[in-house]
Amino acid sequence: MIRLSALAPAMLLFAAAPALAQGSTGPALAAWTELTGQGAEARAVAGPGGCPRATIDGKPAAMSVRAPASADFPAICALAEPPGAGAIEIDGRPMPLPVPAQRIVIMGDTGCRVKNLTIQACNDPKAWPFAEVARLAAAQHPDLVIHVGDYYYRESPCPLALKACAGSPSGDRWDTWTADFFDPAAPLLAAAPWVFARGNHETCKRAGRGWYLLLDAGPAAVPCREFTEPFTVRSGDLNLHVIDSSDSPDRDRHPDDIAAVAAQLDRLGPALDSGRGWIVTHRPVWGMVPIARLGPSAPFQVALNFTEQDAIHGRGLYGVQMVVSGHVHHFQAIDFGEKRPSQLVVGTGGDVGEKADLPRSYRERREIDGLDARTFSFSRYGYYLMEKDGEDWVGTFHDATDVVRARCRLHARSLTCKDG
Repeated sequence: MIRLSALAPAMLLFAAAPALAQGSTGPALAAWTELTGQGAEARAVAGPGGCPRATIDGKPAAMSVRAPASADFPAICALAEPPGAGAIEIDGRPMPLPVPAQRIVIMGDTGCRVKNLTIQACNDPKAWPFAEVARLAAAQHPDLVIHVGDYYYRESPCPLALKACAGSPSGDRWDTWTADFFDPAAPLLAAAPWVFARGNHETCKRAGRGWYLLLDAGPAAVPCREFTEPFTVRSGDLNLHVIDSSDSPDRDRHPDDIAAVAAQLDRLGPALDSGRGWIVTHRPVWGMVPIARLGPSAPFQVALNFTEQDAIHGRGLYGVQMVVSGHVHHFQAIDFGEKRPSQLVVGTGGDVGEKADLPRSYRERREIDGLDARTFSFSRYGYYLMEKDGEDWVGTFHDATDVVRARCRLHARSLTCKDG
């Protein structure tokens, strides 16, 4: 993949003439299939020659300019995929097409943390294994990938000429997004369509510009907003309701924040009470975060997210089996039986874990948001694969060496797990 640094002069010229992207073509710097509320969309990051060549069922198709080039980002191109298309190619490369999902990969919190003096060894694949996790997940040949948010972590320049992060880009610009996400995710981007949730690292104060240009599901790139619009992706009989919790405080209860989440739920309306579906959102509604541990015992955990909990109170959510999230950098399954949707947390894609957490599994029974719950947790890098099994979904958590560490079953609203 070509880096922006090699294209900077051309990009500055290209920024002055965005119409060029529609009139000429060049190789894409990245390409992927994204599922939105309007259907499937092929997206590409344009090279200096403009939007790449595309075909639908062998016939030329013009990509539109989602966003013109700027000093920090190349032009972003898009092509709506018509339902029933048999083949879509960009630069001669076949793009993954949506099918009713039977195999779904879930991951999140994938970037490499470089912020002030908090340094993750981005140049060490064992310390930051996202590329290997993505490669292993792609080898599972999924029908769909769900990323639960937090793509961008390189917020500061690598300090003190440290070998661990030497050469790392920083800031909300294309070469940082390339290093943190698009390069390591390339095999998985080529393997299946994706659903993207917005994480707290993609808020307007952090990487909101890159989020809206590259991954937001809206039909056009817009200036950064506090919340993106909710939407539903339908894959066979499964409904994925995507909600933006990126800027929703975990432990505070501010009326404006609660109202913002409630408004998203209101816009989804009756869809949350019919059929079978999952809510996909970055911050867990009923997650538990480990904050302290003494010796080898299970850590002491505190609950979150009060903002989302208050917004959901009083809603039946009868069409929701499970909430799928990240944000806490471990694997966790929380089961309430049939009383409310279960909570799945897969914040295991590559960023550093919680210091108090454990690599071995631990279980706890406690009250969470007024209901009895059973939790199953551990901290390891990896991905989660869900496979349809009749009316149920069977899940396996694979670590960064592809060893199965947990096996789970989602039956109606109940999510139960055991060691792999």
